[in-house]
Amino acid sequence: MSDSEYMAGQLSAYGYAINDNPEEADLWLINTCTVKSPSQSAMETLILKSKSARKPLVVAGCVPQGSKDLKELEGVSIIGVQQIDRVVEVVEETLKGHEVRLLKRSTLPALDLPKVRKNRFVEILPINVGCLGACTYCKTKHARGHLGSYTVESLVNRVRQVISGGVKEIWLSSEDTGAYGRDIGVNLPILLNAIVAELPPDRSTILRIGMTNPPFILEHLNEIAKVLCHPCVYSFLHVPVQSGSDFVLKAMNREYTVGEFKVVVDTLNQLVPGMQIATDIICGFPGETDEDFAETIKLIQEYRFPHVHISQFYPRPGTPAARMKKVPSRTVKNRSRELTSVFESFTPYHGMEGRIEKIWITETATDGIYLVGHTKGYIQVLVVAPKSMLGTSTYVKITSVGRWSVFGDVIEIPDDNICGGGDVLMGDSAIFGLSKDGSCSIEETECYACDCEERCNDMDTHKVSTNITNQEDRRINGGSSNYYSSMKHGVSLRWLISRKQKNWLGSKDGRTSGAGEKEEVSRELARFSYIDWALMGVMVLSFACAMISAILYFFIVNSS
Repeated sequence: MSDSEYMAGQLSAYGYAINDNPEEADLWLINTCTVKSPSQSAMETLILKSKSARKPLVVAGCVPQGSKDLKELEGVSIIGVQQIDRVVEVVEETLKGHEVRLLKRSTLPALDLPKVRKNRFVEILPINVGCLGACTYCKTKHARGHLGSYTVESLVNRVRQVISGGVKEIWLSSEDTGAYGRDIGVNLPILLNAIVAELPPDRSTILRIGMTNPPFILEHLNEIAKVLCHPCVYSFLHVPVQSGSDFVLKAMNREYTVGEFKVVVDTLNQLVPGMQIATDIICGFPGETDEDFAETIKLIQEYRFPHVHISQFYPRPGTPAARMKKVPSRTVKNRSRELTSVFESFTPYHGMEGRIEKIWITETATDGIYLVGHTKGYIQVLVVAPKSMLGTSTYVKITSVGRWSVFGDVIEIPDDNICGGGDVLMGDSAIFGLSKDGSCSIEETECYACDCEERCNDMDTHKVSTNITNQEDRRINGGSSNYYSSMKHGVSLRWLISRKQKNWLGSKDGRTSGAGEKEEVSRELARFSYIDWALMGVMVLSFACAMISAILYFFIVNSS
């Protein structure tokens, strides 16, 4: 998506117009994905349509980069993943009737190229290309190659640029976020802390961290948890497990065990309040037995992940897995259906009604009626509100829940309750804020969220007790969730968010203090309006009159 936005931006800057009607276009440009066979099949269909329509064609992305000798690409201009900064040149030559093939890997494309965003409020920021893995089923490595990271300075400069341009969400994008910087002598926590320091203290812009594989995040779990606690960062992370069987993971060459994956999940769930973790499962990998698949089912049931992307195995040409003995197609489909059934049996949003949540609104729903926002835990919230609220953050009260999203009403919150000048708001989930002296305040957490201009306190120094009695309660007694479904190339992408915890009030060292309780009571009483006090006075007066009448009646009866 980011590559497409960059190519569209350069073409627009050169004078070309992006046309939604293929028949009216002078040239077709197809950006491709090679992860699964259906996406490549979609590309092949579009190529045939373009040839039938006699349209000049440029094919970009991972398919031509990883499979340049495909028969379907004969006579077609192609451009590689690291040549997108030359897209204007390729289009110009193709329109002249020339066939261009630019696939040589070069330096990373500049981050400040012109860009036409699909959503003007969302910046998709690639932090690196390629990865350090060698998964036996992965075709993307053939296209994206070895790890190549952008410098911290260049990424921070881009963040400053897009924030000044009105962006409200920044999505860090990567084949493996956790591997960032290992080729240039830095690491992911260094980058995240540098980016967070640039985010506006009014929480108007929020950061979403991209997908990370378990091996490279294990050594940075505490640092990553501190960043995820930050009020300007979504408490959400995509960590693919792919299988619940160590045997299958070894055949995939995933370079971690199920136990190591559990360490990642358990640690983040323990240290980050309201943490939501997405994961991926591949059903029917070559050699997967019924026992192996049962281990996968067990893992999903144990953790009840709020987001699960379930996919059938697709052999990609040129990968080691394509040469392995396949599981029968019927078995693969049955396993996919069974896992989907287990996943869809969860009740992700139960108990969210009545909660007050801060959301960031960045898009309009497909029905054109609702605006779409997300809570800090990345729960999708649909609200009826004017489109002028796009690109803003606000507080909502959850009024009802559906299977895949929740509905809320926008509520007015006094200015002194917003981060930077007020108290923590009510809600069953963790709500972040600043006290009036500028210090950080947070409910039901095991780390301390800080103002966007500060760092979180040291995770090892500030541990607090939790009302959740054990990790099993965390996994099973879930509350709110988000499910995002995107049917693309026949594959259902499902993301859910869950977990509801008990509220408690703690001091910075984790001990509940009497003074803190009194302050909380005072704040709650201070929220009463004059009308509330008047009504309460009337009630007290009525009660007093009733008592006096009862006493008088008692004396009159006795005297008679």
